[in-house]
Amino acid sequence: MSGATPLAAPTRREELLARLAAPGTWDLAVVGGGATGLGVALDAAARGLSVVLVESHDFAKGTSSRATKLLHGGVRYLAQGNIALVREALHERTTLLRNAPHLAQPLPFVMPSYRHWETPFYGLGLKVYDGLAGRAGLGATEFLGRRQTLACLPTARGDGLKGGVKYWDAQFDDARLALALARTAASRGALVVNYCAATGLLHEQGRVSGVACRDMESGRAFELRARCVVNATGVWVDALRRQDGAAIGRAVESMVAPSQGVHLVVDREFLPGDHALLVPKTADGRVLFGVPWLGKLILGTTDTPRTDLPQEPRPFAAELDFILSESARYLVRAPRREDVRSVWVGLRPLVRPVGDDAERTQAISREHTVLVSKSGLVTVTGGKWTTYRAMAEDVLDKCVRAGLLPTGPTGLTRELRLVGAPGREAAVHPIAAAPGPHLYGSEAGQLAQLPGREHQLGGGLSEAMVRFAARHEYARTVEDVLARRSRLLFLDAALAAALGPQVAAILQAETGADPQAAAFAELAASYLREVR
Repeated sequence: MSGATPLAAPTRREELLARLAAPGTWDLAVVGGGATGLGVALDAAARGLSVVLVESHDFAKGTSSRATKLLHGGVRYLAQGNIALVREALHERTTLLRNAPHLAQPLPFVMPSYRHWETPFYGLGLKVYDGLAGRAGLGATEFLGRRQTLACLPTARGDGLKGGVKYWDAQFDDARLALALARTAASRGALVVNYCAATGLLHEQGRVSGVACRDMESGRAFELRARCVVNATGVWVDALRRQDGAAIGRAVESMVAPSQGVHLVVDREFLPGDHALLVPKTADGRVLFGVPWLGKLILGTTDTPRTDLPQEPRPFAAELDFILSESARYLVRAPRREDVRSVWVGLRPLVRPVGDDAERTQAISREHTVLVSKSGLVTVTGGKWTTYRAMAEDVLDKCVRAGLLPTGPTGLTRELRLVGAPGREAAVHPIAAAPGPHLYGSEAGQLAQLPGREHQLGGGLSEAMVRFAARHEYARTVEDVLARRSRLLFLDAALAAALGPQVAAILQAETGADPQAAAFAELAASYLREVR
């Protein structure tokens, strides 16, 4: 299902709330505005169903804006023998690259080898990776000599370097991709509303019949009647499941074992060039990435269990030390704490096996799970960004089989290009390069027509971009703009903090709402607090 990319549509708050208040029954109500929930909403809307989605904070506020920015099949999942997951992810990777080329692009990786056996060992495994991708492959795996490896990774440690392996995966801008999903779903008729928290489920005769929610700005309450309700709240799915269980008198066992991934951002001078670094096995068995992204370098990630579920998780000291010390083993000039521009943390919703204490989250499968409760509440969690589209199809197929939604066409999102996707012949600017209007794809022309297009605030952000975020991208706060419409908080927290007052003034003029400038200043400070 293809066609022309729709133009940017206004996202006026009062109009969204008026639609929420309108009487009637929706085919589908989705709770959660991350990758999974937005993917479900888009797929359902593409099928012609009436869809409403509510998100308590901003779209992709949680896990979905805090990924390692990689679209991949999962090299370590291949090592675990999970062939089906790897094959599905590799093919979904290609689908996403095709449908949002301005936000998702191929990226070459290099594994440096410091032992003679590493190049053939990992190289042969990556040849299998290529084979699983088949026609969906992005490039052939290559065995590199020492000189070739240093040409790809100019600042890699040369002492003891034997060679390396080059292979291909992909990278993306996760928050802007989530926004593209939301806006594409809206262009297909879905109502998607951020800052509208689900406060409870509605039940009739022991069955889920809708969602109660509240506008977080005005406090106004709504009741959304729906034939089917999907709980897609990521690491927080158990909260809504417990509400459902209490309403029908059933005990609910937790299904999520949260894991935390920490990422440090430094300047590209620590690893210049257009190749990413991958260390498949660090001193404690984890994976280390060095990924060029939006003009900076991401170093990570950790995989640490935690039991609490904060909206803004912060790193543990040991995680920061791990990333910095492991980087020092592979880079000629290792970054120090004072070199870090931003530190951000994401919680991963790993599905807990029955009876498992989840002490070693590295061993838990990244596959997703879909459950339908006795009352008809559909819950989805687990999985990863790369497979969001396949997950959405799986969720809706389960809804149909449970009799909650009518049968209808499937597979409609395979060829559905997202809002902003440029024409197939258009030149695409590298995501690894510094941010700018190219991230708006086919909407860059509309952006250029807004007031302030020549007024650069800093970090690739213009006044026109702030206005575009307010008028067409659901932005309500300074954080929305500087963390997710622009990624500046994740790239350079100090610069983001400095631009906060200017962004707040533009936003307030556009929306008339409180842009939460003081809250953002405190948040930006926290993205550097642990390393200063």
